[in-house]
Amino acid sequence: MRLSMLIAGRIAFNRFSSFSKFIINIAMLATAFSVAVMIVATAMINGFQQVISDKIYSFWGHLQITESQVNAGPMAQQIPFPADSRLEAQIKALPLVDRVEAFATKSVILKKGKETEGMMFKGVAPDSRPVFMQEGRPIRFTDSGYTSEVVISANTADLLQVGLNDDVIVYFMRGDGLAPRARKLKVCGVYKTGIEEYDRAYVIGDLRLIRHLSDWEKDDIGGYEVYLKDHRETEAARDQIDGILPLNLFMRSMQEVYPNIFDWLGLQNKSETIILVIMTIVAIFNMITAILILILERTNMVGILKALGMRNSGIQRIFIYQAGYIVLAGILIGNALGLGLALLQQHTGFIKLPEESYYMSVAPIAIQWWKVVLINVGTLAICLLVLIIPSLLIRRILPVRAIQFK
Repeated sequence: MRLSMLIAGRIAFNRFSSFSKFIINIAMLATAFSVAVMIVATAMINGFQQVISDKIYSFWGHLQITESQVNAGPMAQQIPFPADSRLEAQIKALPLVDRVEAFATKSVILKKGKETEGMMFKGVAPDSRPVFMQEGRPIRFTDSGYTSEVVISANTADLLQVGLNDDVIVYFMRGDGLAPRARKLKVCGVYKTGIEEYDRAYVIGDLRLIRHLSDWEKDDIGGYEVYLKDHRETEAARDQIDGILPLNLFMRSMQEVYPNIFDWLGLQNKSETIILVIMTIVAIFNMITAILILILERTNMVGILKALGMRNSGIQRIFIYQAGYIVLAGILIGNALGLGLALLQQHTGFIKLPEESYYMSVAPIAIQWWKVVLINVGTLAICLLVLIIPSLLIRRILPVRAIQFK
């Protein structure tokens, strides 16, 4: 084994120019390219999924608790119910839960001059956290009554030609043939999620204003948004909360509220798998080609080693070790290139995206180091295992003919 490794090292690090040296360099660069593409692709896909998910969770929470409604869609108005401080405290006490916020939504029409836009008014509580502020400031809540400030999206501001500190007329729909109620509200801030379903549909204001104009009781809310410490624990948290919910309340995860978006995100995992498979195949075929050429070029050497009594398995190991040197060098170069590009994109954002299609203007990066390790180990293991097959060619080489081979 030591002799095989010594010979393999001498061949691999031979400084003299030869055709095999050229092939080794090509195989090394091809492996490096494959590894780099896999690292960058997984980092971008993970970043894409993480950014979109975080935007949805930041806007709505991970779990939503409302009154039971049959076939309620994401734009459905909630049935009001009294806020339950005891229930809130029980949910907040769960180890997986970060915070709980009350909310309600109401159909409205925004009017500025001759321009109008139908939207949903999302009422939030004074203790809620602002999201995705692009300019301006969050709503300042008053101690009593309701505030006359709203935060609108950048998309809505463009459609209505509204700027910071401008007034807009908001008509609250009441249904049942009742006339809408209007209020003049001031724009204090502009938000932007990049998700068209939100930016075109929602204006954010005071939950107490919805109560006042909808003739609700003073403690009524539309529902609770439950924010978790880790989105991966959604099902576990759901099981815990289900055990303490009253029978009249119903809980849904964001995956159930917006299945189209999360199904789309799930498809990215298939894209990631396809890229990994294709790049692995590229690396394998390059290495197979390289080792076959190396064996053919070293046919005389194989014949001499056989004539001197070296076994086939020992000669096979020479070429497997040589291939290992090539794969390892390719992996190291690929890591430097792939991680370098990923970190450069993470800090500079030089790769841009059309925001209307991808919900973001810059390609996001999220490096998961366990995946980087898996790519490295998997590439090395698969390549070396597959290369055992072409190395079997050595068993068919006869010493007499090999020594005469030119």
